[in-house]
Amino acid sequence: MTDVPTIRPIVREDYARWLPLWDGYNAFYGRSGPTALPAEITATTWARFFDAAEPVHALVAEGGGELIGLAHYLYHRATTAIAPLCYLNDLFTSASARGKGVGRALIEAVYAEARQAGAPRVYWQTHETNATAQALYDKVAERSGFIVYRKTV
Repeated sequence: MTDVPTIRPIVREDYARWLPLWDGYNAFYGRSGPTALPAEITATTWARFFDAAEPVHALVAEGGGELIGLAHYLYHRATTAIAPLCYLNDLFTSASARGKGVGRALIEAVYAEARQAGAPRVYWQTHETNATAQALYDKVAERSGFIVYRKTV
């Protein structure tokens, strides 16, 4: 990709072009077919982007008239800061856009949104096997050293 993608907030009219990216993101993490997210989760996620009472936001990358990437992020309180922190919840680019600066542009746009919101930190997690993403992340952020634990309750 020689052109810099346009990074912008998502709009309602993007749904049909956003959904394949969302589905691709979920498939990448094994949430497809019989293990797919319920449609209700996708519908609720989409609705949250447009609800001013929700701390969830979305940016998209557009290139060549197509959506080629997404970034979903949210703000939350923490016990270690007064201002809310920014969690980059989802980051995904289409296969054709990978390695062309789209992921970096989306991350930088989230950084800019966080600065504007007064958030002192942006953080995210990735799977330990996602070496391709980690190669980018190591250039744009620092590893925290924390290990994530979870349990379905």
